[in-house]
Amino acid sequence: MVLIICVAICEAYKTKVYRNANMAKLQAGYLFPEIARRKAAHMLKYPDAQVISLGIGDTTEPIPEVITSAMEKRSHALSTVDGYSGYGAEQGEKTLRATIASTFYGDLGIEEDDIFVSDGAKSDISRLQVLFGSGVSMAVQDPSYPAYVDSSVIMGQTALYQKDVGYGNIEYMKCTPENGFFPDLSTVYRTDVIFFCSPNNPTGSAATRDQLTRLVQFAKDNGSIIVYDSAYAMYMSDNNPRSIFEIPGAKEVAIETSSFSKYAGFTGVRLGWTVIPKELLFSDGFPVAKDFNRIVCTCFNGASNIAQAGGLACLSPEGLEAMQEVIGFYKENTNIIVETFNSLGFNVYGGTNAPYVWVHFPGQSSWDVFGPMCWKHAEDSRSCTSDE
Repeated sequence: MVLIICVAICEAYKTKVYRNANMAKLQAGYLFPEIARRKAAHMLKYPDAQVISLGIGDTTEPIPEVITSAMEKRSHALSTVDGYSGYGAEQGEKTLRATIASTFYGDLGIEEDDIFVSDGAKSDISRLQVLFGSGVSMAVQDPSYPAYVDSSVIMGQTALYQKDVGYGNIEYMKCTPENGFFPDLSTVYRTDVIFFCSPNNPTGSAATRDQLTRLVQFAKDNGSIIVYDSAYAMYMSDNNPRSIFEIPGAKEVAIETSSFSKYAGFTGVRLGWTVIPKELLFSDGFPVAKDFNRIVCTCFNGASNIAQAGGLACLSPEGLEAMQEVIGFYKENTNIIVETFNSLGFNVYGGTNAPYVWVHFPGQSSWDVFGPMCWKHAEDSRSCTSDE
């Protein structure tokens, strides 16, 4: 007797909604979750390994008490009739906006209503991409913070990815030791938007006043808008600009985004801001800030009122002093890394004006270095260092 068994292959139910084709353009996973995935795999294999994670750049030091006490007070006030508040202004609380303007842009002509308080610079980068839409072209430093490129891909601003070239319709501005980590603008094609980070993540370099003056003039000559990421400005040791608005004419061509994350340990609290001057206009003369305000009001209900209380405490004299102490701690760690790799004979860049160090491993990519460094140190019963 022959027993015939029929196996039904059941397919999962599928909707009739097409996938966003831009998502399919993205290469592998987003960088930092991929680092976390590889780190988790390493820890599974070597559970006793002591890991020093140098990936996403998370903070490790506690938030200064002068700041947390202000958040605690605001949190408790929410349990009282007089202290309760619900939705706030989408652009941020008036007092915080005014204090950011006076603290960081006091003599630069930036006013309270040019400031948009947010849940962090990364979120604002995506909101800015929504503002610009899918029809713009963009330029980025190479290397650069991956959120600039990935958000551009998701928005549909790019063509397909080509190995060893990158995404079409993105102008990659090479920043190398040979050019002092500042692009040769004479070789850069005109784009609508230029993302520029200084002090830079990940190279640790900082643009000089002369370099930023050339960048602003380049944007003016081409009718471009600079999105200037100043998230590490308080780490600056040299006499370099801490804001793009220190450069004459920048208010006509630049947006600046920043954050409390790396100053006050707010990576989990989430608080940042974006500056859009009234002088910045689209090609039809419409103010960029007005469109961004509409984006913010549509997509965002405002930063946490508790986080904003912490932000205001950050900018008090005691808060500023406490943040400088935190920054000093991280810069000391950075100096240790620089000295260590220098002693091993590597070429090391950055570390002076940012909590980032760029180490040259000849003939190897970052991923080439990442794996062997982890596995070798684990097998030698030493610490594992992840690379970024």
